[in-house]
Amino acid sequence: MESKKPCTGADEDLDVKDSSRRNFLKQSTLLTAVALTPGTAIKAAASHVDEQIAAVFEKMPLKMQVNGRQQNLSVEPRSTLLDILREQLDLTGTKKGCDHGQCGACTVHVDGQRVNSCLTLGIMMNGKKITTIEGLANGDKLHPMQEAFIKHDGFQCGYCTPGQIMSAVACIREGHANSEHEIREYMSGNICRCGAYPNIVNAIQEVKDGGMAV
Repeated sequence: MESKKPCTGADEDLDVKDSSRRNFLKQSTLLTAVALTPGTAIKAAASHVDEQIAAVFEKMPLKMQVNGRQQNLSVEPRSTLLDILREQLDLTGTKKGCDHGQCGACTVHVDGQRVNSCLTLGIMMNGKKITTIEGLANGDKLHPMQEAFIKHDGFQCGYCTPGQIMSAVACIREGHANSEHEIREYMSGNICRCGAYPNIVNAIQEVKDGGMAV
């Protein structure tokens, strides 16, 4: 019988190097696959899961008045008012910021009261009157608050502006615009990352002090 050749130190080093090389190739392949996954498999899986969830929820009828027009819709019970306004009615002036009710970018009026539409289930709006930023102007004539924001430069990037204006109008209607301190307090739910707060306050004060109809 042929005896096995004893393993030398050089042979052991070669085996270790081959093993390390194989492990390196395996790890590299795995890392490459993970790096490519977010753009392909994960998105596809998320889309599939979303479709499955949507199939569980039977759509329900929703009748509400939006900016003076009656809307008869069919919505999923999980849909927020914000998503219905933006995705079904194409009223994209109302912005989705944090989607957690913390920034105020999604502020609209429901029966005259300001609400965060991202936290409001659309199906609960049956029979309600909704006003969005698109519904403030009278035809081509801007609302006094819109004109005041332009005059006082109450914005920079403008993303939060629709929500700021809707809250500003409500602030005056609610009787909470009697001083700079009070305005800041009752506008604190609307965040402006650009820091245009002084100009926003000036715009609200001008409309309030001018006795303009809001």
